[in-house]
Amino acid sequence: MKLFQEIPVTRPATPLLDRVTFPADLRELDEAQLLQLANELREFLLYTVGQTGGHFGAGLGVVELSLAPHYPVDTPRGRPGWHVAHQSYPHKILTGRREAMLTIRKAGGLAAFNNRAESEYDCFGVGHSSTSISAALGMALAARAHGEDRRAVAIIGDGAMTAGMAFEALNHAAHTGADLLAILNDNQMSISRHERGLASYFARIWASRSYNHMREAGKRVLSRLPGPALEIARRTEEHMKGMVAPGTLFEELGFNYIGPVDGHDLPSLLSTLRNVRELKGAQLLHVMTVKGKGFAPAERDPVGYHAINKIDPAPRVAGTKPVPVRPKYQEVFGDWLCDMAWRDERLVGITPAMCEGSGMVEFARRFPARFHDVAIAEQHAVTLAAGLACENMKPVVAIYSTFLQRGYDQLIHDVALQNLDVLFAIDRAGLVGEDGPTHAGSFDLGYLRCVPNMVVMAPSDEDETRKLLSTGFLHHGPAAVRYPRGTGPGATIDPALEAVAIGKGVLRRAGREVAILGFGSMVAPALAAASALEASVADMRFVKPLDEELILELCASHSLLVTVEENAVAGGAGAAVAELLAARGIVMPLLVLGLPDRFLEHGKPQQMLHDVGLDAEGIEAAIRERLSAMRPSRWSAVSQL
Repeated sequence: MKLFQEIPVTRPATPLLDRVTFPADLRELDEAQLLQLANELREFLLYTVGQTGGHFGAGLGVVELSLAPHYPVDTPRGRPGWHVAHQSYPHKILTGRREAMLTIRKAGGLAAFNNRAESEYDCFGVGHSSTSISAALGMALAARAHGEDRRAVAIIGDGAMTAGMAFEALNHAAHTGADLLAILNDNQMSISRHERGLASYFARIWASRSYNHMREAGKRVLSRLPGPALEIARRTEEHMKGMVAPGTLFEELGFNYIGPVDGHDLPSLLSTLRNVRELKGAQLLHVMTVKGKGFAPAERDPVGYHAINKIDPAPRVAGTKPVPVRPKYQEVFGDWLCDMAWRDERLVGITPAMCEGSGMVEFARRFPARFHDVAIAEQHAVTLAAGLACENMKPVVAIYSTFLQRGYDQLIHDVALQNLDVLFAIDRAGLVGEDGPTHAGSFDLGYLRCVPNMVVMAPSDEDETRKLLSTGFLHHGPAAVRYPRGTGPGATIDPALEAVAIGKGVLRRAGREVAILGFGSMVAPALAAASALEASVADMRFVKPLDEELILELCASHSLLVTVEENAVAGGAGAAVAELLAARGIVMPLLVLGLPDRFLEHGKPQQMLHDVGLDAEGIEAAIRERLSAMRPSRWSAVSQL
């Protein structure tokens, strides 16, 4: 294997890779050529991600694992499925999308994650972790129902195996008797290293046809003998495997465990896959890989090279002043978390495998005994917080909006129903740009505000984020603060840790005729639109409870009420305002602006907001259109008097 030291800035020569458009082309190559193909694929991957930015280390680590399943298996008939597309860039290159890789994560280009609409080789759409075994089992059962002799393949990472969903699928799979191959891609980020030499040798034996014929024949003979002979033999095999491999758990769940196998040793990997292909029932192949494999800096720092920004080819001009860097919202949260933890020793920070992304690195360093990374286990994270709150602790769950959806039952049943002191710091609320709809936080205002006992807050800038985090933490009961990805408008941050009044918004601009109720990130574009309209703007701060007094005052003094939110319109903050007006019997023209009732594909965040009318220009245009529609009706009514 070639070890690369730098990311190519020009397209490398890849004569063998250029011959492979689809996996059928791959199967035309000699096995000996696959080693060169792997080197070319890795170098091409380095080049394309360097040009576009995006997920990096995971794809480098599965170059060989992306090649190998396509070689002995007639794909897409064989239904290979990745659990999450951080690893699927090599898969995309090998399945008809090589020349489109420079469009990945761009509007109209390739999706950041697997997408069924993009390719028949993307047999299941992914984005959230730990789904592949469940999906592959469904496909295997469907194949059996259709009378098709076809094996489904699920590729899942060791980190994804920490989710309960994966074990639910494993528990069910063996019970069904379906032909399913689960490939555990263990890059040693979550499961500890095992010695490979002897284990790899035994893995080849366990996957061999002769061993499995002997195994099945032995079962038939032993089953005819009186007493527990079959059970003794099964236990003997199980303990023998357990001496050299971590497969006992999977064997207990009913899988035939094979491994671990070196995932970068192509000949060994291919040989094992050929053997496994002939086996019936549930098989688990444990493959050891290295995240960032083949690129020396990524091998040394797999976390830092999880994803990269695109390489800027323009040299820095001497003497130019650096642009001031505004803190990201996750950094605002991380600073607040450390400050509040220093003040209140009851604070405990919890994250489901998003320590870096949520800005908790410094907190974990300074308060290690009060930091819990529960891995990819969102349900557990929420109920863990509930248990801590029962014992007079003050847990803060830092979680992305899209991932909190997975812990929704626990949020309702274990936190809100018991009215426990848990603060949810919800990052990546609203659109997330290049990551697309699987990671968008488009629904949290709707799914949170309907839950009794919840306080739901949407800060408009960095300073408001700190204030509302303090408000939620000091509140007695469950609370949520949702804030967007990236940077804010650049507000000066007050270092104080004081709360604001629950359910009270702030009038940011006094105007006439039109009153805009801005929620969260939409306050800034609302203010820009209001200056041209001479409109009033309120920073509502709270989605639940609403500032009823402020809303009613604005209704009395304006002709049109407008709500703006970076959330799905259906059931969101605007819907809450409409419900309030209806409950009070107030007849008032109301314009509700937010995300439309469809999933929005990936692109640049600002362009996406523009396309759905949630920038200053779009807000102004929508208001002018509504005013234009209102005025003729008024004039008509006047003429009839």
